[in-house]
This record gives sequence, structure tokens and C-alpha cells, in this order.
Amino acid sequence: MILFDGGSRGNPGPAYGSFLIEGEEVGTRRPVRLTFGRGTNNEAEYRALIGALEELRERLRAAGIPPEKVKLEIRGDSTLVINQMSGRWRARNPRMRKLRDQARKMLEGLGTVRFVQQARRHSVEALGH
Repeated sequence: MILFDGGSRGNPGPAYGSFLIEGEEVGTRRPVRLTFGRGTNNEAEYRALIGALEELRERLRAAGIPPEKVKLEIRGDSTLVINQMSGRWRARNPRMRKLRDQARKMLEGLGTVRFVQQARRHSVEALGH
């Protein structure tokens, strides 16, 4: 399971994000905190997801787990990111489309991927922001 969240102070403004990866095969660690420079809330959400997917790929490689064997649930409170990634919404903004495409490319070769939108309070409880 991946849980991600991002935001910015101002919109756009200094952007930040966090993610948590949990799973028997890849272990559980504390949330990873990221800073991205300047960006919008939505850009920060995508960048946090991309950071989590990069970390997941590294953990799979280190554990010798074939990506096609992975059953992944991706959770977040961003309506935009969850709906664009799952294909329910189009990405009309060129910046969002580029980030969505980058994240989708990182999902290639993984077994099963499921997107779940969760309440903001769950993200705050797990990630601290």
C-alpha cells in the first residue's frame, strides 16, 4: 500500500509532500518527507506519488520481487490525482498531464493497481500534515 499527500504554502508556493509504503514484502517505515521548490497543491500531490513509486520500485528491486507480482493499493485524499490516475477524469492542464503520464509510466509492469480516495483526516493521521 502507498499513501501519499502533498501541498503548498500558497497556491503556487513552496511545495512539499509525504508518502508511506507498507507491505509484507517491502516493509514499513516512517513517512518520507519531501520538498519540491515552488508548485501548486496538485503538483505537490503528484510529485509525492511519483516519489513513492520511485521508492517502491527501489524496494522491489532490493528485495528481488518481480514487479508483475505486486498487488498495489494507492491511497490519497486528492480527488484530482486519484481520478486522473484511475482514468475517470482527463488531465486537461498540460502540467498535470505531464505529471500524470510520468506516474502512469512508473506503474507499467506492476501486477494489480487499485486507487482509493480517502478522507483528508486519514492522510493527516498517517503522514502528519
